[in-house]
Amino acid sequence: MLDAINVAYQWIFVSSSTDFSILITYIGAYLIGSIPFAFILTKLFGFGDIRKIGSGNIGATNVLRTGNKVLALIVLLLDISKGFFPLFFFPYIFQSNDFLFISILGLFIILGHIFPIWLKFKGGKGVATFIGVLFAINVIIGLIFIVCWFIVAMLARYSSLSSILSCVLVIFYSLFFLNHLISLIIIIISCIIIAKHFSNIVRLFNKTENKIRF
Repeated sequence: MLDAINVAYQWIFVSSSTDFSILITYIGAYLIGSIPFAFILTKLFGFGDIRKIGSGNIGATNVLRTGNKVLALIVLLLDISKGFFPLFFFPYIFQSNDFLFISILGLFIILGHIFPIWLKFKGGKGVATFIGVLFAINVIIGLIFIVCWFIVAMLARYSSLSSILSCVLVIFYSLFFLNHLISLIIIIISCIIIAKHFSNIVRLFNKTENKIRF
């Protein structure tokens, strides 16, 4: 794993400092991830600023609190898409199947969603976009995340708990079944997403977390 960390460091920092095209690609991935679909669409549909609704989070779950299920579904699909399609089409655009580079781009897309430059670096929690990234990297790990999420959601009725446990599960799966370099990126993304759920974790322990209403 130490070797994986060193190689990832070389890819992210050293390569980008010596190859301008790689740096531009990282910035492009970040900007794609930072498109705040929830913020844009709730404004367009006349619901105002999503940051002033419910939890204030710019994600599909909070959009659902507007009462518009169709709008929430559209935001969910768009957030998943911005994690999936850029990575899916990467090999065709750059004529490369380097899954480490693809995974790193996925990391920058997630960072864009969580810390969007357009909203003063205050974005969503990145779960939907992470699903898109996982499917682009490995279909099986994407399915594992979704299945785990739905099972926990149906049993416990907590969206945050579903997301946290799904992240933990894909960490273990990646460690045992994926390349160490790719699993390192998945671990980094998962830890960032779990950290973004800190306030939810506190509410879960205090039994004040809002439950999902199916």
